[in-house]
Amino acid sequence: MFRRKKDDTEDSKPAAADAENAAATPAEPEAEAIPSRPFPRPTPPSPGALARSVAGPIAPTATRTTAVAARAASDPVEGRKLIVGREIVLSGQITSCERLVVEGRVEASLSESRFIEIAESGVFKGMAEIEHAEVAGTFEGTLTVRQKLWIRATGKVTGTVRYGKIEIEEGGQIAGEVQVDASKLIKSDANDGG
Repeated sequence: MFRRKKDDTEDSKPAAADAENAAATPAEPEAEAIPSRPFPRPTPPSPGALARSVAGPIAPTATRTTAVAARAASDPVEGRKLIVGREIVLSGQITSCERLVVEGRVEASLSESRFIEIAESGVFKGMAEIEHAEVAGTFEGTLTVRQKLWIRATGKVTGTVRYGKIEIEEGGQIAGEVQVDASKLIKSDANDGG
């Protein structure tokens, strides 16, 4: 509606001040304009490439768990596998489990099973009747291994132990009543071919 008429002197003052400031500060380069275009969609790997990456050899730096997982992957009965993770406590009776991996604590009776693996952090207390056992943690109780018992360097087995064959790494411990089961040994030798 009504506007104030500017004085000619007022208009020249800001323009002069702007000219002085521009001379004192260096000019900044103008930012480049980034064209806006949609991001390209990633292409999924081909099934052949995925199979090659999964089926590749285990790296020499792979951990013991990775080697066990690779061995387990070749097992045709992998579907009946139970893993008791760290900080998990399980008690009761376990049957028809082809492979039991203990990383936590298990207080149970294990039967009708083929393989038990007790990790370094794992503890098994109770009774186990099994085909093969690998102990890197602690087993306390009654252990019957019809074929081969592996006690790793960090493993400790105490109680009543019966086995067909045994392998103990340097540092591994076994204590209690220990017996080789000659009838199982002969039977397993015939099945193992040696």
